[in-house]
Amino acid sequence: MYRKYITGFFLAGMTILSSWLCVRELKIDRISVKPAFRMEYLDTTMEEDKQSFVEMLESVSSGQRVVDYEVLEQTKKYQLSDKDYDALLRIVEAEAGGEDQDGKLLVANVVLNRVNNELFPDTVLEVVMQKEQGIAQFSPTVDGRFTNVCVSDDTVAAVERALYGEDISQGALYFCAREKADSDKLKWFDRKLTRLFSYGHHEFFL
Repeated sequence: MYRKYITGFFLAGMTILSSWLCVRELKIDRISVKPAFRMEYLDTTMEEDKQSFVEMLESVSSGQRVVDYEVLEQTKKYQLSDKDYDALLRIVEAEAGGEDQDGKLLVANVVLNRVNNELFPDTVLEVVMQKEQGIAQFSPTVDGRFTNVCVSDDTVAAVERALYGEDISQGALYFCAREKADSDKLKWFDRKLTRLFSYGHHEFFL
């Protein structure tokens, strides 16, 4: 009889021990799984971040970025023929070769202002070569300077500024160098025109 009780207690103890060991193993398995899951999650996240970074670099270096830049690139306000462009360079150099770049820009502005004004011819070359009652509007066209000048880089830069639309002339249509001008011409300037300002060796009128 006692042997039955002892056997029963032994079996019950073994059952409890087995249950405890199973629970313990389950906890160990759960603990070991968590770091693995975390590592897998971190690997996935890092891979996604890497892919996003690669896509961002591809976007920055793509052709679309180049197209956007080209769209924003400034275009010229004035599109001139080769003859008109050459005439503008030459008259600016001849009239303002000794001026700084803004002084050259002002002469280019006056020529372009005339092209845009209905009282004057419609092209740069015609404006530069225009005569009124046999008198040249720009003296370098008759004294040889227009033909013989060597156009400087500074003059090219000034003309380009004008062609891109930079205008500091206040709408001036005339200019003169008072110390070199004929006295009769100066009287006409002073009587008939509105003086706007002076810059360098030139006075500008409207």
